[in-house]
Parts: sequence; C-alpha cells; structure tokens
Amino acid sequence: MKSIIKYFADIFGGVRTLLVGMKITGKYFFSPGQIVTQQYPENRKKLVMFDRFKGELIMPHNENNEHKCTGCGICETNCPNGTIEVIPTRIETEDGKKKRILDTYVYRLGMCTFCALCVKTCPSEALAFGQDFEQAVFDRTQLTKILNKPGSTIMKGVE
Repeated sequence: MKSIIKYFADIFGGVRTLLVGMKITGKYFFSPGQIVTQQYPENRKKLVMFDRFKGELIMPHNENNEHKCTGCGICETNCPNGTIEVIPTRIETEDGKKKRILDTYVYRLGMCTFCALCVKTCPSEALAFGQDFEQAVFDRTQLTKILNKPGSTIMKGVE
C-alpha cells in the first residue's frame, strides 16, 4: 500500500514541476517586452554580451598607449595550463636601480579555459575579459596574441 502511495506522489510531484516550468516558459512567451533569444548572426552589429561574459583576455590601454601591467608574472604562475607567457625586461632607472618591466605579454587563446584566475590574481588590475566571442580561425597560430600594444608603456603611478 505504501508503494502505491509513493508511486502516485511521485507522479503528482512530476506534474507539479512540469507546470512550474511551463509557467515560466509561458511568461516569456506572452510578455513581448522580455526578449530572451538573440537573433545571432543577424544582430551582430548591435549585439552586446552580458557584463559577466568572459570573452578573450585583453589588456586595456589608455589614450596615451599606457597599460597597468608591471610584468610581475603572477598571472602566468596562476594559469593552470600555461596559456599566458610574460616576457619581462630589466631597465635601469635614473637613480641607478634596476627595474623589471613588461616587454611582451603572450596570450594563447586556443589553450585558455576562461577560468579567470589571471584576472582575479593580478595585483595591478591590468587584465580583463573582453566582449569579443567570434574566434573561429583556420590557422591556430592566429589564436596566439600579443596583448601589450607596440610602443606601450606602464602608466605613471603603477608599481
């Protein structure tokens, strides 16, 4: 007798969860102001991804071609699969001290798992995720990118 009651309770529970799901679907279907589906690729020019979207890794530069990366290598150390390679160089400052600065920042998009450990652990907040998501290429070498722009320098006040 208990197994029959449990059997019908399971059926009614399944029907109840089905109705809850259909209620949510019906809400989106009958309310014209809430657009859920993006018409990609037709709306490619006006498509904006969500704020928390993780596209490719970028190193933001200001209008003076300056970035915040100090070349410390913490992002490279925390990357679980070797996607990032920081190539620093040493310069001598005017007071005679040697200082490590960024020479080249290599990012291999084809190896990236988008775990965001590089962005979270960067002490100078020099990295971010961009909104670009179309990365299909025929040649994998195009997925290796240099993030610091040619001739870029570190921002004043970032150490």
